[in-house]
Amino acid sequence: MQPGLLVSIHIAVGPEEPMQIVQHTRAVAGKGLEGDRYFYGIGTFSGNGGPDREITLIELEAIEAFERDYGVQLDAADARRNLVTRGVALNHLVDRKFKVGQATLQGIRLCEPCNHLTRVIGRQTIPGLIHRGGLRAQILTDGLIQVGDPVEVL
Repeated sequence: MQPGLLVSIHIAVGPEEPMQIVQHTRAVAGKGLEGDRYFYGIGTFSGNGGPDREITLIELEAIEAFERDYGVQLDAADARRNLVTRGVALNHLVDRKFKVGQATLQGIRLCEPCNHLTRVIGRQTIPGLIHRGGLRAQILTDGLIQVGDPVEVL
């Protein structure tokens, strides 16, 4: 299987704050991405606990399909996922280990769209992103992640 590609990285400094694009960040096992709200335990759902709050990913192809199928522009940052990839089927990574840059991740579950996302960005996304809203993952090993890194299934 050919590796996918990390297209962009997004973090938010606080709950419901706009996602900021960064060129690189450090993934830290048990915490999340340095600089992101969930790393500091202040994300909207931080109180729910569990490793599936550490990092989220979405396929650029899913964002493009949403725009095409629903005629609504959705910027990658609007999806409120940390990593945007191209060329990797994220749904197939549930219960699988994979690498992004120097970090090793474990797919936990799909990151389905929710009413909170709709409220924060002010647009309905639920029907268009069902089963293509991304992946929640756990960070197994720390490492630098930067735009352009390969996404490789282990």
